Amino acid sequence: MKFSVSSSELLKQLQIASGAIGSNPVLPILEDFLFKIENKKLTIAATDLETSISTSIEVLADDDFSVAVPAKILLDTLKALPQQPITFTVNEENWGIEITSSYGKYKLAGENGADFPNIPEPDSVETVKINSQYLLDAINNTVFATSSDELRPAMTGVYFSVEQNKLTCVATDAHKLVKFATHHLAGDVSTSFIVPKKALNLLKNALPANDGVTLSFNKANAFFAFADIRLVCRLIDARYPDYNAVIPVENPNMMTVNRMDLQNSLKRIAIYANKTTNQVVLDITDKSLTVSAQDLDFSNEATEQMACTFEGDPMKIAFNAKFLVEMLSVLASDEVKMEFSTPSRAGILTPVEEENKDREILMLVMPVMLNN
Repeated sequence: MKFSVSSSELLKQLQIASGAIGSNPVLPILEDFLFKIENKKLTIAATDLETSISTSIEVLADDDFSVAVPAKILLDTLKALPQQPITFTVNEENWGIEITSSYGKYKLAGENGADFPNIPEPDSVETVKINSQYLLDAINNTVFATSSDELRPAMTGVYFSVEQNKLTCVATDAHKLVKFATHHLAGDVSTSFIVPKKALNLLKNALPANDGVTLSFNKANAFFAFADIRLVCRLIDARYPDYNAVIPVENPNMMTVNRMDLQNSLKRIAIYANKTTNQVVLDITDKSLTVSAQDLDFSNEATEQMACTFEGDPMKIAFNAKFLVEMLSVLASDEVKMEFSTPSRAGILTPVEEENKDREILMLVMPVMLNN
């Protein structure tokens, strides 16, 4: 049983699939790629039993067969080889694999492909379609705000709400919250589900720039299909918190400021903030914004001032600088608008001029109690 393929083409596909392999697999075979050849097409699959990726590539082959190939040694070999045709020969009796390149031969121990876990197939699913660019925007704008707290599993993923032609994605870790919506969805479905962060990060790296994505889902899994790639992930089975309840409605105080100026100022000022709280204080008046921080333990202190426009009563409010910088780096507009009600309630961050009129984004950040 043998097949031939371009080393660089194979490496490209393997790097996409390798993201699904876990760091501490529960079964030894999960450290492998499944190679399945049918009709001169090689399908490469990898899974950690929660998230699975499969991708396809044309090869020169006479037989149809499957074999499990150790992932790390294969990836390391291909990375070390310059581009060239390589041939895989598989021994049916012991699943030994021999790779032949123009430099020589490399032998590794494979396993029976029949022992590889089955990857879920779309069954009783509902389906919608979306352009990859809008899905990529949704992931980039939300996945950073997910929580790492395993005790609150719902918050470790992104909440997807599908309503006819509208997709709303929400992520929160209880300190910050992002709500992203786009109307570029084709389908006639109304439902919601929570997609794990790992699957979204893998998608982010694999999605093409401007292509159609088919998103199917049932009670247990979500299936993303585009080009020759299929990603399947088990959905988080938990109830998502009522995020609308934490978004303040009445926000009479409104500041508009240059996004990059504020982001750079916060990065500098944060150097002088307390390393535990990362607290920076925004002191806002009708014409200027003063950003300051101090670390009393080390007598460190910094203050900067910049222009802004502000409607409302002068106020002082403190935030975790790390969260604000993270949010500002995701927003794409030149200017941002921050809305506040009181120093003890969440601040709302939105772009002033949204490049795409067909998407909406709202970010919320909880304040830190002022030291003084």
